[in-house]
Parts: sequence; C-alpha cells; structure tokens
Amino acid sequence: MTDHSSGVRIDKWLWAVRIYKTRSQATEACRKGRVTHAGQPLKPAKNIQVDDIITVHKDNIHYVFRVKDLIAKRTSAKLAGEYMEDLTPAEELERKKITHTGRAVFRPKGLGRPTKKERRMIDRFRNEKP
Repeated sequence: MTDHSSGVRIDKWLWAVRIYKTRSQATEACRKGRVTHAGQPLKPAKNIQVDDIITVHKDNIHYVFRVKDLIAKRTSAKLAGEYMEDLTPAEELERKKITHTGRAVFRPKGLGRPTKKERRMIDRFRNEKP
C-alpha cells in the first residue's frame, strides 16, 4: 500500500496501471470525456481514491475498473492487477472479440495497399448478407 492520502491524479493512475500507453493519451481521454466516475466526466487533474469505480470508453468498449490501490509511477503489466479490478461486463468483452475478428482481410505479403477497384470488391464482399 502506498501513502497517497489526498489521492492520485486520474491521468497518472490510468497510465500507471497500463490502461493507456502514454500519460498524454490518458490526459486526452479525460479531456474528451471518455473517463467517468459515477456518470460524471473526470478532468485529468481530478484525484481519485481507493474503491472508486472508473468507466473508460476506449475503442468503442466501455471498460469498468475499481481502484484497489493508488499508484503514481508506472508499473509492470503483472503488477498492474494489484492496483485495479476489472469489472467490465462480459457483453462488452464479447463485443471486443467480434470487432477484432472482422476487421482483417487476408492479403498476401508484398502486394501493398489495395487498389481502388480491389477496395470496392472487399467492401462489397463485407457487406453481403448471408
């Protein structure tokens, strides 16, 4: 347990527990209203406390985390779980799996970007209803 009696900035905490790769990304997400607590958007400098429930909207998924402990310095991915508890609903995680599986189209190595004609064919193929 660390001694942060007045709390830790939300942007620092999001970065320290590896929800965002950089602190700048965490700050930007807060500014855009993608990080909320009790339904209210948080500013980057807002201090959070232990047992706060934080909702993060990232990649069209609403992640929910409970703050187990406060940390201001970035930690390893293994230790990040000690500072947060993932409460994200199973439906959101399932939607993440579906989103990631449908995006990639196989393309042999070395062919480069698709031409306009090829892109239209790919779009038509994706939009076909079974």
